[in-house]
Amino acid sequence: MTVAVETGTWQLDATASTVGLRHKTLWGLVTVKGAFATVGGSGEVRPDGSATGTVTLDAASLDTNHAKRDTHLRSADFFDADNHPEITFAVRGADRLDGDQVRITGQLTVRGVSRPLSVTARLGDATTDALTLETEFSVDRDQFGMGWNQLGMMRGLTTVTARLRFTHVQP
Repeated sequence: MTVAVETGTWQLDATASTVGLRHKTLWGLVTVKGAFATVGGSGEVRPDGSATGTVTLDAASLDTNHAKRDTHLRSADFFDADNHPEITFAVRGADRLDGDQVRITGQLTVRGVSRPLSVTARLGDATTDALTLETEFSVDRDQFGMGWNQLGMMRGLTTVTARLRFTHVQP
């Protein structure tokens, strides 16, 4: 069943949304997991069905349940949150695929470095008043200037998981 998404402005419901990450460390034996406590965003679905918007994360709000590690992740070695407080995904387009799948294209900016990103999300709980997008994708932290490494740290891909709930605010 394909649900039509209403045109107009959509606002991210931060209380019903989560963005987390996981990255293997210590020779792949341990997986560091964390979540961003502060998530925001909005979007617009135009009458022609095209969509644009922005999802914003507060880089300093990453919580891995380890205070010393969180402080290091906020430092210039990683997110450099003092100089780059926001991580943004600027959505340039969204296309419905088969079933409940949506291909979302845009620009991911971390530490002031922008890279194109295309992800596939699942559209769920879609009504005229609200919708949820769920996705999981990988990002190479080296592409965003986060190549800091210490003996035992795994370079390479960080997995991002997002469950974003949007509410319709105007037609």
